[in-house]
Amino acid sequence: MRMIPATPYRTHSQAEQKVFDCLRTAEVNESGDTLLTAFHSLNLSRHKHKRFGEIDFLLCGPQGLFVLEVKGGGVSCTNGRWTFTDRNGQAHEGKESPFRQAESALHGLLARLKSEFSSDILNQFVIGYGVIFPDCDWRQTGSEWDPAVLADARGFRGFDSWLVNLFEHWQSKAFGVARDSVASDAAVDLIQKFLRPDFEAIVPLRIQTEQVIDSSIRMTEDQLTWVDVVEANPRTLCIGGAGTGKTFLAAELARRWTATGSKVLFACSSPWLKAWLDVRLNIRGLVISTFDGLEIAAQRARISQFDAIIVDEAQDLMRVVLIDKLEAYLLNGFQNGRWALFADFQNQSGLLVPTEAGALHRIEQYQPTRVPLRTNCRNTLKILENIKFRLGADMGVRGSGYGPAVREFCVSTKEDAVKILANQLDELVKGGMTHSQITILSPVPYNESIVRLLPPNWHQVIQPLDSYLIRSFPPDLVSFSQIHDFKGLENDAIVVVDIPNAKRSENLTYHYVAMSRARAYLAVIELNCD
Repeated sequence: MRMIPATPYRTHSQAEQKVFDCLRTAEVNESGDTLLTAFHSLNLSRHKHKRFGEIDFLLCGPQGLFVLEVKGGGVSCTNGRWTFTDRNGQAHEGKESPFRQAESALHGLLARLKSEFSSDILNQFVIGYGVIFPDCDWRQTGSEWDPAVLADARGFRGFDSWLVNLFEHWQSKAFGVARDSVASDAAVDLIQKFLRPDFEAIVPLRIQTEQVIDSSIRMTEDQLTWVDVVEANPRTLCIGGAGTGKTFLAAELARRWTATGSKVLFACSSPWLKAWLDVRLNIRGLVISTFDGLEIAAQRARISQFDAIIVDEAQDLMRVVLIDKLEAYLLNGFQNGRWALFADFQNQSGLLVPTEAGALHRIEQYQPTRVPLRTNCRNTLKILENIKFRLGADMGVRGSGYGPAVREFCVSTKEDAVKILANQLDELVKGGMTHSQITILSPVPYNESIVRLLPPNWHQVIQPLDSYLIRSFPPDLVSFSQIHDFKGLENDAIVVVDIPNAKRSENLTYHYVAMSRARAYLAVIELNCD
């Protein structure tokens, strides 16, 4: 279903957020060329009782016009008095029932529409309302409502079916509208265009980013259930695309294994990722090392063999010589020891080190439990869709919110690229994002990048990163990094520069790694687009 606005704006209601997500993914039968559209939160100037009434959601499409009232938390009714209890346990009384609120808001909407459109247009629409209690089971009955218009926690779990039944319920009650008729595409288009300016605000980038980050945090916590699976098996191979939470899960597993008194090695290929983890995983019993630094790290820790090994970005381990080297430090070896590998074999293999075909076969001979990580908890749906369309890479499902559109530019000269980069940075800052939320990624070093050609005012606020500065990432300034150094890391806004046109590139790994670093905002400025 199409959502307007594309991301929920200024709602602190978790219940409305739940309904927003369900509406966005709802699959209902569409008729004609016009899609059913859900509008979120509209102030009605002609509400019957209040100067400014608010509709939580309005559905408009060939099926009709339907107002949805959402009440989260606990709901009860005693002697006609309604009580609503929020997630903090605070109770609030209301004189008007949710059903009356929805009906009143619907009449306010119709009064507005009747002043603008003829009866020939409006009579094509079935009209109705629904009430949603997503957090409680509603057992009460009453003459004020029909069960068909209410979705409590049970009905909410089958949201698509409830929505179809709601349409059919009001269709059966429609006066003067044929039972199976639908509004014409032309009529729906007129109403939707009239409503849209009242609903769709221009959401500042800062607000969109905050919403994405909140969703990302919730999803990452949801994925902690996978840690239980990994912890219960002595040998695991966790496979997922960029943004599926591999590093997060690996870090949590390190905390759990060291908490039992085990000496654990956390290995990766990137010195920058190692430096970043050093600061954030300062845990007794845990040693963090790159593959190249294993010998020195073990010597410093005075450990000849570790009780367990965790490998992040394990696609970079896929050389037999590296596997042999790592196995020497694992108690009982890969055959009988305790280990967990987190990898993206499909999209990131071979970026830092060449991959050997027999290496993965070697790991699989030890019969590890395979854990598929399919839920993306970093990138927005817009970013996921763009990467899949441009690069053909599947990064998992769901995504952390809808987010702003991906900005794509393809230019023939560096001068044009510099102008676009400056405009993008201006747009981000004016949109309310801080310098620390922005990272510029390039396949080439800073002194070879178009970044050095920016106006002097930008040079003062751009900080090229290194293996020391990454420890306190993000800095207070806009950061710059080469793409391969930034593997395993992320930021709210990513601007990719100096990269060739994807259509002309045989190896798209750099595109994939760079684009998948963005949590909320992504801009890609490609060169050589003659």
